[in-house]
Amino acid sequence: MLTASKLEKIMELEASLRAEYQQQLDTKAAEIDRLSARESELQAAVDKQLETITELTGKATDSQKAEQRARELHNRSERLVAEIAELKQRIKILQKDLAAVREENKALTQFDPVRMKKNLDASKKKLVEKTAAADTLQKTLGETKKENAELKRKVAELEAKIADAEAGATEAPASEAKEESAAA
Repeated sequence: MLTASKLEKIMELEASLRAEYQQQLDTKAAEIDRLSARESELQAAVDKQLETITELTGKATDSQKAEQRARELHNRSERLVAEIAELKQRIKILQKDLAAVREENKALTQFDPVRMKKNLDASKKKLVEKTAAADTLQKTLGETKKENAELKRKVAELEAKIADAEAGATEAPASEAKEESAAA
């Protein structure tokens, strides 16, 4: 029983201590609850800040990547601008060279053997045609001159015949008159 009495005493002691410290225990429990709630709020804030930090870190990484990319593109564009300026200069030189080559080509094509041969052949054909036409005209002129000379000779013969006929006709009346006078 000794144990039961000790147990009762412990229970009474616990009840007296509880009565004495209950208010402090309740205050401490309330404080623990309040601090637990505060801890939960702070943990939520920390989680939110951690999420924001993670997001900002990702954005910062993206931003850094974008900046790096922008620097690379800027450097590349500067190189391309320099290359374009060099190419423009080269184009000008090539255009001058091309103009010189065209002039040279123009001078050379003036004496193009193939074209000159064609022109010569065409000129020969024209010359042959003109020579043939001139020969034809010359023959025609010769024939015309012969015909003209023959016609002039015939005209002279006819004029002579007419003159003889007229002389004979004037002599014939005179000789008829002489014959008539002689017959009379």
